[in-house]
Amino acid sequence: MTKLVELNGIEKRFPGVHALKNVRFDLHPGEVHALMGENGAGKSTLMKILSGIYQRDEGEMRVKGESVNPQGPRDALDLGIGIIHQELSLMNDLTAAENVFIGREPRLSFGRLDDAALNRQAEEIFASMNLSIDPKAVVGELTIARQQLIEIAKALSYRPQVLIMDEPTAALNDAEIAELFVIIQQLKSEGVGIVYISHKMDELKRIADRVTVLRDGTYVATVPAKETPVSEIIAMMVGREIKEAPLQVPDTSSAETVLKVSRLSRGQEIQDVSFSLRKGEILGFAGLMGAGRTEVARAIFGADPIDAGEVEVHGKPVRINSPHDAVRAGIGYLSEDRKRFGLATGMNVRANIALASMERFTSALGVLREPDMKAVAEQYIDRLDIRTPSDAQEVRLLSGGNQQKVVVGKWLLRDCDILIFDEPTRGIDVGAKSEIYALLEALAADGKAIIVISSELPEIMRLSHRIAVMCEGRLTGVLPGGADVTQTQIMALATARDAAMAPVGELT
Repeated sequence: MTKLVELNGIEKRFPGVHALKNVRFDLHPGEVHALMGENGAGKSTLMKILSGIYQRDEGEMRVKGESVNPQGPRDALDLGIGIIHQELSLMNDLTAAENVFIGREPRLSFGRLDDAALNRQAEEIFASMNLSIDPKAVVGELTIARQQLIEIAKALSYRPQVLIMDEPTAALNDAEIAELFVIIQQLKSEGVGIVYISHKMDELKRIADRVTVLRDGTYVATVPAKETPVSEIIAMMVGREIKEAPLQVPDTSSAETVLKVSRLSRGQEIQDVSFSLRKGEILGFAGLMGAGRTEVARAIFGADPIDAGEVEVHGKPVRINSPHDAVRAGIGYLSEDRKRFGLATGMNVRANIALASMERFTSALGVLREPDMKAVAEQYIDRLDIRTPSDAQEVRLLSGGNQQKVVVGKWLLRDCDILIFDEPTRGIDVGAKSEIYALLEALAADGKAIIVISSELPEIMRLSHRIAVMCEGRLTGVLPGGADVTQTQIMALATARDAAMAPVGELT
């Protein structure tokens, strides 16, 4: 059987970085071939070469036995190669339907856009994916999870023979992941070859046929997914054994209440939410998509206006009308959408780390003290193991996981008393996840008050001293953290439509 894709001896260099070194990879029709590796291992770079975004420096690329050299994404699409990017590439001011068919819109006479046909075709694709998305919805007003699903629909609309999925489930909940896997199985039955990049190790056994591992831009091995233990794959990825100590829940019952939120409301998104956060505590927020977790975080941080409610910091009421007010009150927020709200991607690593603390590096005359910025940036690059040639590297050239670490560094430098981490390990590999977990625990031990929002229940259970659960804009219960809490308990609260239905948990 002719292979769909063969990559041999692939080399790619960027200024200061040898990203790929003699890498090989192949893909058969009707298989899911997982591509694994730590952040910066070269996975996305290799796939950008396959999809025509980058051109290789050396090596050979064959598609269905023919030697090819795509000079852009359009060439790759003509070869039947589609890609779902880790970083969303949608146009926020356009509708869902317009994004799916951008550049391919149905037209009437004289070139007029056929809106009815456009919306109908988009609706058909959404229906085939079992999605309830309004094709007329403006993308910028949708959640990250909904935007991710539209990105997937856009790729499927091209009917590719080779589909690259780069972290497709990063923003999805369990139900949405299950639906995506049904779609993947259908594509496999039609002979589509799928390259699957994910840092969620549990997905390998569920969906992958083979696994290829890259480390530091080099090929390590290709192994069968079902027969190879996850621990062996992790060892190939990181070159070391990952060990995590069990969660130790400290007794913070007598600690100072650092943050108190009372009767917070905003339309249907947030309805009468009240909770408290203590010094040295990690409070996890769980819930299904649309539950209101991110909306609560954005309201506390002043990113979105509220209809009602009060916020107290260290026992004193504070009025937060903007993120600037929140930062002044000692609140830092790592957004789930790092590209739009967490980073200045055209600036370098040094400037991004200093971004929330610029007054510390500005003289009385308004001149930036670059040597001081550089020294501090290098400290956080080392502390967080940010893989970059230097602090002068543009953030847009870093891998997604390393971009996430830059945002973490920004808020650590600001030294806020209250830190809100919204999907802190989105797009981060298993080794870096372990480092982030250790970092959050160390911050809590130092007295920081931390809120963690995550769509991954094992992550919430691994990190949280208490777990607040939301459903449809309401806080339906708060569970204790530690070994006694179960996913069943969390899901019971996540599907209880109001507090009166909540079978367990306290509300404050």
